[in-house]
Amino acid sequence: MERIKRHLRSAAGYLAVCAKWLVLAALVGCVVGPLGGAFGLALNWANATRGAHPWLLYLLPVAGLVIVFLYHRFDPDGGGSTNQIFVSVREHKPLTLRTAPLIFVSTVATHLFGGSSGREGAALLLGGSVSGQLGRALRLENRDCRLMTMCGMAGAFSAIFGTPLAATIFTLEVVDVGSMQYAALLPCLVSALLGVFISGKMGLAPEAFVLQAEAAPTPDNLVRVIILGALLAALSIFFCELLHVTPKLYRKFFPNIYLRVAAGGVLIIALTKLLGTTDYNGAGAAVIEAAIDGEAVPYAFLLKMLFTALTLGAGFKGGEIVPIFFTGATFGCVAAPLLGLPPQLGAALGMVALFCGCTNSPLASICLAIEVFGGQCVSLFALACAVSYMLSSYFSLYREQHFLHSKLRIVGVQRVHGHWSETDAAHLNTNDDGEN
Repeated sequence: MERIKRHLRSAAGYLAVCAKWLVLAALVGCVVGPLGGAFGLALNWANATRGAHPWLLYLLPVAGLVIVFLYHRFDPDGGGSTNQIFVSVREHKPLTLRTAPLIFVSTVATHLFGGSSGREGAALLLGGSVSGQLGRALRLENRDCRLMTMCGMAGAFSAIFGTPLAATIFTLEVVDVGSMQYAALLPCLVSALLGVFISGKMGLAPEAFVLQAEAAPTPDNLVRVIILGALLAALSIFFCELLHVTPKLYRKFFPNIYLRVAAGGVLIIALTKLLGTTDYNGAGAAVIEAAIDGEAVPYAFLLKMLFTALTLGAGFKGGEIVPIFFTGATFGCVAAPLLGLPPQLGAALGMVALFCGCTNSPLASICLAIEVFGGQCVSLFALACAVSYMLSSYFSLYREQHFLHSKLRIVGVQRVHGHWSETDAAHLNTNDDGEN
């Protein structure tokens, strides 16, 4: 009888915790869902408005000055980087509430006036900052505030992109590679499902494509996909390093932050006029769709990387994920026919596998492929992601991303003096920089 009572008490405890997080996750989803939906609709408006009024591009340097002033005045320590949310989750410290309006306004301004940036990284900051402060307002413990922040990240990412499963797994997987907090799976998924539901009711359509060409997983095609995955891994390394080096070059030649962002705006204007196209300004959704349909300019992926690095490195705001989709889709569309694969399939594989190589999130990337492409050729997507993940080494889009296990052996890795080094997992500890 005593044993039965213990089991009943244990079951009651699990039910209480489950009910608690269902309520909290639903609350987060209902808060960040409308915010994510409004953010997505505002960005759609910004890109459409810029397309209708090309002269707005000439105001990009002025917009940059305003963005830098706002961050210098209201968030001098944060800077509007996606790395902020990684630190918040790892150290159980909710972001300030002012992070949300700052990233909202600055990202919309970047898109409106022609900067090249994305939206999902900004959505992580938007959702994470609001939900973290919500947890603090409810006087939750630090660990619970951490989980609330993760729920907000998943809810906002899902709301703006329409992929609840990928948003959930990405949130669990990306901060500490090799360690997933499965207790966060239920609340993050609930928040993500509510987020996409609410944003859909607001009129924000989820991203989805139908592949016009497929390939069977034959031995020949598997080899072709492996080669394409290796090329995408190399491209991910180059893209990550370009995004990290460009801010350093800006600081070297333009020490003043206001001069820096103005110079970046002028460079974007000059390049746009030199090329005679606005394909590389804003998010570039039309180019991604064309690549999935099998059409891409051979050098488009290089130009998108350049535009994005010049934009974000100068101090403009926004995410990096949509530019990754653009770069991967256009590169895959061009490279796939050279390997004997359909260009449409190559674009889809490139879009997903480059995302995997840059963010080191293979499971989220596979989920993304399933949700965006309806499960077509899922084994080929998984193979391309696996190759890209392994061969991209420890390079990452996010400097605050930690690798807890080696990609090649049963050992851990730690960052020492700016470089990743392998060490026995049993002796993994924190280095002088406070990083694992």
